[in-house]
Amino acid sequence: MTQNNQKTVLLVEDNEDNLVVYRTILEHVGFRVIEARDGEEGVSRAKQYLPDLILMDISIPKIDGWEATQRLKSDDSTKEIPIIALTAHALEEDRQKALQAGCDGYLAKPVEPRRVVQEVERFVGPAKAPAN
Repeated sequence: MTQNNQKTVLLVEDNEDNLVVYRTILEHVGFRVIEARDGEEGVSRAKQYLPDLILMDISIPKIDGWEATQRLKSDDSTKEIPIIALTAHALEEDRQKALQAGCDGYLAKPVEPRRVVQEVERFVGPAKAPAN
């Protein structure tokens, strides 16, 4: 199998422990993971790499996840990329805010790593396309 059919996830997260956990589990099941540690870097990496999906922490430096999501969803080159909000804000109004900002999915932290994988696969399918 070539690398070409491997799906890419952009992980926008400023907490080192969370970065390591989510990157490790996503790579374990076969996704390619690109990291960004703040909202500005997340937006620029999304435009640079055009990942299959973005996991967006909400409480991140420079610009928060809401703003970063709105920027990506208003840009023609990135608006079709599914964005899953990763947030410690677990109230119903936070879920509504995530959807209003343009997030396609929502995971409240702390979130089980397997749950992250399930949510990613719900949007983009398995990490690797089946070989023909």
